[in-house]
Amino acid sequence: MSTAEWLPDLPADWDVARLSYLCRIGTGELDTIDADPEGSVPFYIRSPHVQRATSATGAGEAVLTPGDGAVGEVFHHHRVGDFAAHQRVYVLDRFDRTKLLPRFFYWYFSSRFRMVTSGGTAKSTVESLRRPMFTSFPVALPPLVQQRRIADYLDRETATIDALIEKQRRLVDGLKCRRRALLDEVWRRAQEVGAQQRLKWHLRPSSETAPPGEEVLSVYRDHGVVPKSSRTDNFNRTPENVERYLWVRAGDVVVNKMKAWQGSIAVSHHQGLVSPDYEVLRPTSQAFDLRFLHYLLRCPRMIAEYRTHSVGIRPAQWRLYWDRLGLIEVPVPTIGDQREIADHLDRETAKIDALIAKAERFIELAQERRAALITAAVTGQIEIPT
Repeated sequence: MSTAEWLPDLPADWDVARLSYLCRIGTGELDTIDADPEGSVPFYIRSPHVQRATSATGAGEAVLTPGDGAVGEVFHHHRVGDFAAHQRVYVLDRFDRTKLLPRFFYWYFSSRFRMVTSGGTAKSTVESLRRPMFTSFPVALPPLVQQRRIADYLDRETATIDALIEKQRRLVDGLKCRRRALLDEVWRRAQEVGAQQRLKWHLRPSSETAPPGEEVLSVYRDHGVVPKSSRTDNFNRTPENVERYLWVRAGDVVVNKMKAWQGSIAVSHHQGLVSPDYEVLRPTSQAFDLRFLHYLLRCPRMIAEYRTHSVGIRPAQWRLYWDRLGLIEVPVPTIGDQREIADHLDRETAKIDALIAKAERFIELAQERRAALITAAVTGQIEIPT
């Protein structure tokens, strides 16, 4: 068979076969509503997080990946026993073990299938997978003894790298807790010197639509308002027609009404446009230093208020609307006091952010090292120790 351009030259004793000749290619049968925390079987959905279900849709060793959403990013290896899979998750099982060991295939597939979902360039990703992408996928086939050796090697090496990554992630989590504790100071210090006033006295909703050519923005709990293109973890598709999108000026407050209760609200430093599902609030007074307002709106005390004022049957459906957000009272110190508080937080959060950035850079490099190691091993580019 002709191999894909992204598949490098393989060792002489390796073979290549299409995936359709090596295993069964199917999908799950359950939907998200079938998840049950008390279920007896693992339930693989379109996420790295495995849930539970009461009824099984498969059994035995299988490799699973979502058919849409985080395509090319999430892969699961179910090793033994019953399991359940979402109806939009592809299930690869019943392997021809005379040619392919499932554990080797998991490492190969999770490394190389990304080249299919990105068209071989890693610059863009398809929105959903189709069966022909699997059936024609070329699988490198070392001798079985070597497949087992490669799989054992990658199990050991990636476990070491993963442990280092997890240590840095715990460090990041601890630093973020320290940052949130610092933000608690905003409310405490502001309350000592400022009078309580309602947000609606100083902000008003803006329905101004964006002029052509503006950049799409998103608001994050951890990052505030940033260009959507700067993040790789936002899978919401921007429509071609953005005429109804709202214009954001630097200094506006942007609220993700669906996730405000998690802290997705911030003062924007950028000009651009946001989804009409967001709320854009424009200052109507000179009562706030914008840096202070940004810290104030994102402090833990305020996030608790957003939860109280959000409406909906359950958290996944909660919304925070302006008619309730505007009623929240906040302490408003003098501009001089606000600037003093903001200056203090600028200095202290900068120190923490620098440590977070250093840890996240370590994680990024470790993940790159991990990916490169897997690719080299499953394509025969490195010697595997015996």
